[in-house]
Amino acid sequence: MASSLGTCSIALLPSRSHSSPSIHSLSLPTATGQVFSHKFFGGIGFHGIKGKSQFSVASVATQVNSVEQAQKIVSTESQRPVYPFSAIVGQDEMKLCLLLNVIDPKIGGVMIMGDRGTGKSTTVRSLVDLLPEIKVVAGDPYNSDPEDPEFMGVEVRERVVKGEKLQVVYSKINMVDLPLGATEDRVCGTIDIEKALTEGVKAFEPGLLAKANRGILYVDEVNLLDDHLVDVLLDSAASGWNTVEREGISISHPARFILIGSGNPEEGELRPQLLDRFGMHAQVGTVRDAELRVKIVEERARFDKNPKEFRNSYKAEQEKLQQQISSARSYLSSVQIDHDLKVKISKVCAELNVDGLRGDIVTNRAAKALAALKQRDKVSAEDIATVIPNCLRHRLRKDPLESIDSGLLVIEKFYEVFS
Repeated sequence: MASSLGTCSIALLPSRSHSSPSIHSLSLPTATGQVFSHKFFGGIGFHGIKGKSQFSVASVATQVNSVEQAQKIVSTESQRPVYPFSAIVGQDEMKLCLLLNVIDPKIGGVMIMGDRGTGKSTTVRSLVDLLPEIKVVAGDPYNSDPEDPEFMGVEVRERVVKGEKLQVVYSKINMVDLPLGATEDRVCGTIDIEKALTEGVKAFEPGLLAKANRGILYVDEVNLLDDHLVDVLLDSAASGWNTVEREGISISHPARFILIGSGNPEEGELRPQLLDRFGMHAQVGTVRDAELRVKIVEERARFDKNPKEFRNSYKAEQEKLQQQISSARSYLSSVQIDHDLKVKISKVCAELNVDGLRGDIVTNRAAKALAALKQRDKVSAEDIATVIPNCLRHRLRKDPLESIDSGLLVIEKFYEVFS
């Protein structure tokens, strides 16, 4: 699998300077057949209070986010060094699942389970360097997409309705860490009730879900997450929106993110409802080959001794992988999958008694993303065989006490149907 990633021929794309974000104006017409209004799904709703006039809509988030946008321009040299993705030895299944989700975020995220000390967190955090740039509205706390109303915050939509020109910047996709001890207010965001009552202004400070919109939300040790936070993640993952209700005030914003979780199965299993929300499942095992273990130890020692020099030694490989991802993202829309292969995928899911249709959808998307990574415009049976165990193995459980299948059952059914 690793060799197939390294040997595919990729058309180089022109690189964009990172010294400063390029800004241009974008005017969106209102007469596009799409109706923008306050009743649009995810809009701000307000329940009136007796004796009070209609509240004006404002947000402290825009000022806060302007500082964050300025901080993104600062060189990454001042940040904590991250282990290079291309320097990670082995763990091909986990790396492939992560790359496919970066290529097509609609796959729905990755659940990574495995032994402790196998590099799960290191691998996920190393994705930061590979994440491509996206267009966002300057100063917006929700990383609103200037071209897609479904990914716009309410304030941006109102500006579009008024015919304002939006300042657009190119920004790296965010990766947000969700700590286990986080409070619900920190995750969802908070409303300043005192300011709302005294000044008649909805002062909303966005949380981690707002920051993760159109990006990646990473939960380490996700199987130890508190149940009330799991419920919040389930709701946001299902609807793509986060709603904060406080004292009769309601504020909603888009919260569509790639959910990546990691954990050790010895510490407990996930609730089936949350497990099903992950598009793919990757299992990580401890490397048993002695020579490979020595290489991993030596590489880690080199990184700890001089992180900057170590990162520079992998700079060419990192740039090549970035170009592969950018090329695959642009190539994805042209990839086709034959109707006959779609039928066989659904037949595998049906015969394995997979609940719902999420398994069918994710398998189709993952196979297309893999074909795009290999620079092919058609999905092959080999592509499906590569990704289908990761897409279905965590959906087979009927008994919560039963362990997740290793994927052998899925592979057996695949060859039975596709032969």
